Amino acid sequence: MSFKSVNDILKVLEAQAEWQEQSFQRLLKCWAEVVGPVVAAHTLPSSIERDVLRVGTSSAAWAQNLTFERQRLLVKLNEKLSIGLVDIRFSTALWRRPQQTPKEQQTISLREHPSYVGDQMNVAHDVTSAPEDANAAFQDWARTVQARSHGLPLCPLCDCPTPLGELQRWGVCSVCAAKQSFTHGIGEYRR
Repeated sequence: MSFKSVNDILKVLEAQAEWQEQSFQRLLKCWAEVVGPVVAAHTLPSSIERDVLRVGTSSAAWAQNLTFERQRLLVKLNEKLSIGLVDIRFSTALWRRPQQTPKEQQTISLREHPSYVGDQMNVAHDVTSAPEDANAAFQDWARTVQARSHGLPLCPLCDCPTPLGELQRWGVCSVCAAKQSFTHGIGEYRR
């Protein structure tokens, strides 16, 4: 038995790692072509370890179905890449999709919001003096709300002053619209 230097061993290991990395990179490039776009959308090859390809799946159902298809996939991959895979393991634990760039958040101006009551509704408010107690703060708030809602159309269900945008959007005030959707949702749930 002969001893090899540490440098010789490291060179062999480095070459093996590069070979595996190159095979894996080639596999990634042709994965969608081999498995098809639908399967590719629910799978993500993770690594090749000891000639076993490890693939993350978006759900347990995909992992199970693809496990039944693994022999066919092995043949196709080995023919395409000549890498000598002996098995494929599918697991949801390996599923990690790259972060997609978040969709640009749609912003609307204050004037476009259905609850906007308009500039003419702004009420001068004295902020120089703080209310003395909670009751005084509530009374101040109630006066401000009453002044802002003066002249607004009424909700057909509850007769509360309602911003015109809410009536145009839902036909009722936002509170009644929320109650209707909640009640509708409960009715659907009970069926």
